[in-house]
Amino acid sequence: MKWIVGLGNPGSAYDKTRHNVGFMALDALAARHGITFGPSKCKALIGEGHIGGTKVVLIKPLTFMNLSGESVHAFMSYYKATLEDLVVVYDDLDTTVGKIRLRYQGSAGGHNGIKSIIQHTGTQTFNRIRMGISRPDPGFAVVDYVLSSFAKKEKEYVLQMIDHSCDAVEYSLNHSFEQTMAKYNGLKD
Repeated sequence: MKWIVGLGNPGSAYDKTRHNVGFMALDALAARHGITFGPSKCKALIGEGHIGGTKVVLIKPLTFMNLSGESVHAFMSYYKATLEDLVVVYDDLDTTVGKIRLRYQGSAGGHNGIKSIIQHTGTQTFNRIRMGISRPDPGFAVVDYVLSSFAKKEKEYVLQMIDHSCDAVEYSLNHSFEQTMAKYNGLKD
Protein backbone atom coordinates (compact mmCIF):
# COMPACT_ATOMS: atom_id res chain seq x y z
CA MET A 1 0.00 0.00 0.00
CA LYS A 2 1.26 3.46 -0.94
CA TRP A 3 0.02 6.48 0.96
CA ILE A 4 -0.02 9.98 -0.44
CA VAL A 5 -0.45 12.93 1.93
CA GLY A 6 -1.46 16.29 0.47
CA LEU A 7 -0.92 19.23 2.79
CA GLY A 8 -3.38 22.08 3.17
CA ASN A 9 -5.88 23.69 5.49
CA PRO A 10 -9.43 22.37 5.86
CA GLY A 11 -12.44 24.57 5.14
CA SER A 12 -13.81 26.41 2.14
CA ALA A 13 -12.04 29.65 3.13
CA TYR A 14 -8.72 27.99 2.18
CA ASP A 15 -9.84 25.97 -0.88
CA LYS A 16 -7.98 27.78 -3.65
CA THR A 17 -5.15 29.32 -1.66
CA ARG A 18 -1.46 28.81 -2.40
CA HIS A 19 -1.03 26.83 0.82
CA ASN A 20 -3.60 24.29 -0.41
CA VAL A 21 -2.00 23.08 -3.63
CA GLY A 22 -1.30 19.76 -1.89
CA PHE A 23 -5.04 19.29 -1.36
CA MET A 24 -5.70 20.39 -4.95
CA ALA A 25 -3.28 17.77 -6.28
CA LEU A 26 -4.92 15.00 -4.23
CA ASP A 27 -8.37 16.08 -5.39
CA ALA A 28 -7.17 15.90 -9.00
CA LEU A 29 -5.55 12.49 -8.44
CA ALA A 30 -8.75 11.20 -6.82
CA ALA A 31 -10.82 12.50 -9.74
CA ARG A 32 -8.51 10.80 -12.27
CA HIS A 33 -8.99 7.42 -10.60
CA GLY A 34 -12.54 7.56 -9.23
CA ILE A 35 -11.40 7.68 -5.61
CA THR A 36 -13.72 9.40 -3.14
CA PHE A 37 -12.78 10.79 0.24
CA GLY A 38 -14.79 9.19 3.02
CA PRO A 39 -15.52 10.26 6.56
CA SER A 40 -12.54 11.42 8.58
CA LYS A 41 -10.18 8.92 10.19
CA CYS A 42 -6.82 9.59 11.80
CA LYS A 43 -7.57 13.34 11.86
CA ALA A 44 -7.80 13.33 8.05
CA LEU A 45 -10.07 12.84 5.07
CA ILE A 46 -9.04 9.53 3.53
CA GLY A 47 -9.72 8.11 0.09
CA GLU A 48 -8.77 4.53 -0.73
CA GLY A 49 -8.50 2.94 -4.15
CA HIS A 50 -6.19 1.52 -6.79
CA ILE A 51 -3.99 3.29 -9.30
CA GLY A 52 -2.56 1.05 -11.98
CA GLY A 53 -3.03 -2.03 -9.82
CA THR A 54 -1.38 -0.50 -6.73
CA LYS A 55 -3.46 0.05 -3.59
CA VAL A 56 -3.24 3.70 -2.57
CA VAL A 57 -4.56 5.78 0.28
CA LEU A 58 -4.96 9.52 -0.31
CA ILE A 59 -4.80 11.57 2.88
CA LYS A 60 -5.78 15.20 3.48
CA PRO A 61 -5.02 16.11 7.12
CA LEU A 62 -7.77 18.05 8.89
CA THR A 63 -5.42 19.33 11.60
CA PHE A 64 -4.52 22.56 9.78
CA MET A 65 -1.10 22.87 8.19
CA ASN A 66 1.03 23.41 11.28
CA LEU A 67 -0.14 20.15 12.89
CA SER A 68 -0.04 17.89 9.80
CA GLY A 69 2.33 15.49 11.57
CA GLU A 70 -0.41 14.51 14.02
CA SER A 71 -2.47 13.06 11.18
CA VAL A 72 0.54 11.38 9.54
CA HIS A 73 1.56 9.80 12.85
CA ALA A 74 -2.00 8.64 13.60
CA PHE A 75 -2.26 7.00 10.16
CA MET A 76 1.15 5.33 10.50
CA SER A 77 0.31 3.98 13.93
CA TYR A 78 -3.16 2.69 13.06
CA TYR A 79 -2.35 1.17 9.66
CA LYS A 80 1.27 0.17 10.40
CA ALA A 81 2.26 2.15 7.30
CA THR A 82 5.95 2.67 6.53
CA LEU A 83 7.66 5.90 5.57
CA GLU A 84 9.15 4.18 2.50
CA ASP A 85 5.62 4.06 1.04
CA LEU A 86 4.82 7.71 1.80
CA VAL A 87 4.80 10.66 -0.61
CA VAL A 88 3.98 14.13 0.77
CA VAL A 89 2.69 16.73 -1.71
CA TYR A 90 2.85 20.38 -0.62
CA ASP A 91 3.47 24.02 -1.51
CA ASP A 92 6.98 25.45 -1.74
CA LEU A 93 7.89 29.15 -1.65
CA ASP A 94 11.34 28.50 -3.11
CA THR A 95 10.02 26.89 -6.29
CA THR A 96 8.55 28.95 -9.14
CA VAL A 97 4.81 28.70 -9.76
CA GLY A 98 4.24 25.93 -12.27
CA LYS A 99 7.30 23.87 -11.38
CA ILE A 100 7.60 20.84 -9.13
CA ARG A 101 10.67 19.63 -7.23
CA LEU A 102 11.01 16.17 -5.77
CA ARG A 103 13.18 15.19 -2.80
CA TYR A 104 13.47 12.16 -0.57
CA GLN A 105 15.00 13.90 2.44
CA GLY A 106 15.95 17.24 3.90
CA SER A 107 14.96 19.86 6.41
CA ALA A 108 11.56 21.51 6.58
CA GLY A 109 12.94 24.60 4.84
CA GLY A 110 10.65 26.79 6.94
CA HIS A 111 7.48 24.86 5.99
CA ASN A 112 5.50 24.28 9.19
CA GLY A 113 3.57 21.30 7.81
CA ILE A 114 6.80 19.49 6.95
CA LYS A 115 8.31 20.56 10.28
CA SER A 116 5.36 18.91 12.04
CA ILE A 117 5.76 15.69 10.02
CA ILE A 118 9.48 15.57 10.85
CA GLN A 119 8.70 16.09 14.57
CA HIS A 120 6.04 13.34 14.61
CA THR A 121 7.97 10.77 12.54
CA GLY A 122 11.41 11.48 13.99
CA THR A 123 13.06 11.64 10.56
CA GLN A 124 13.69 13.98 7.64
CA THR A 125 13.78 11.05 5.22
CA PHE A 126 10.51 10.70 3.31
CA ASN A 127 9.50 11.31 -0.30
CA ARG A 128 8.21 14.76 -1.20
CA ILE A 129 6.72 16.54 -4.17
CA ARG A 130 7.11 20.28 -3.70
CA MET A 131 4.76 22.40 -5.77
CA GLY A 132 5.93 25.90 -6.62
CA ILE A 133 4.05 28.92 -5.30
CA SER A 134 6.96 31.42 -5.66
CA ARG A 135 7.89 33.99 -3.04
CA PRO A 136 5.81 37.12 -2.44
CA ASP A 137 6.94 40.53 -3.58
CA PRO A 138 8.93 42.51 -0.99
CA GLY A 139 6.69 43.93 1.70
CA PHE A 140 4.03 41.21 1.32
CA ALA A 141 3.86 39.13 4.52
CA VAL A 142 4.50 35.44 3.84
CA VAL A 143 1.56 34.35 6.02
CA ASP A 144 -0.85 36.55 4.04
CA TYR A 145 0.71 35.44 0.75
CA VAL A 146 0.38 31.67 1.33
CA LEU A 147 -3.25 32.15 2.38
CA SER A 148 -4.05 34.15 -0.76
CA SER A 149 -5.36 32.81 -4.06
CA PHE A 150 -3.22 32.48 -7.15
CA ALA A 151 -3.23 35.42 -9.56
CA LYS A 152 -5.29 35.00 -12.73
CA LYS A 153 -2.11 34.95 -14.85
CA GLU A 154 -0.81 31.98 -12.81
CA LYS A 155 -3.89 29.74 -13.19
CA GLU A 156 -2.67 27.92 -16.31
CA TYR A 157 0.70 27.18 -14.67
CA VAL A 158 -1.04 25.96 -11.51
CA LEU A 159 -3.24 23.54 -13.46
CA GLN A 160 -0.20 22.17 -15.33
CA MET A 161 1.70 21.86 -12.04
CA ILE A 162 -1.18 19.90 -10.50
CA ASP A 163 -1.22 17.58 -13.54
CA HIS A 164 2.55 17.08 -13.35
CA SER A 165 2.32 16.34 -9.62
CA CYS A 166 -0.36 13.71 -10.29
CA ASP A 167 1.78 12.23 -13.07
CA ALA A 168 4.77 12.07 -10.71
CA VAL A 169 2.74 10.32 -8.00
CA GLU A 170 1.46 7.78 -10.54
CA TYR A 171 4.97 7.18 -11.88
CA SER A 172 6.37 6.73 -8.36
CA LEU A 173 4.00 3.84 -7.70
CA ASN A 174 5.92 1.59 -10.12
CA HIS A 175 9.36 3.19 -10.12
CA SER A 176 11.90 4.13 -7.48
CA PHE A 177 11.66 7.65 -6.13
CA GLU A 178 15.13 8.33 -7.58
CA GLN A 179 13.77 7.44 -11.04
CA THR A 180 10.74 9.63 -10.40
CA MET A 181 12.98 12.53 -9.35
CA ALA A 182 15.08 12.15 -12.51
CA LYS A 183 11.97 12.25 -14.71
CA TYR A 184 10.00 15.06 -13.02
CA ASN A 185 12.33 17.47 -11.23
CA GLY A 186 11.90 20.99 -12.55
CA LEU A 187 9.33 19.92 -15.15
CA LYS A 188 7.31 22.82 -16.56
CA ASP A 189 4.76 22.92 -19.41
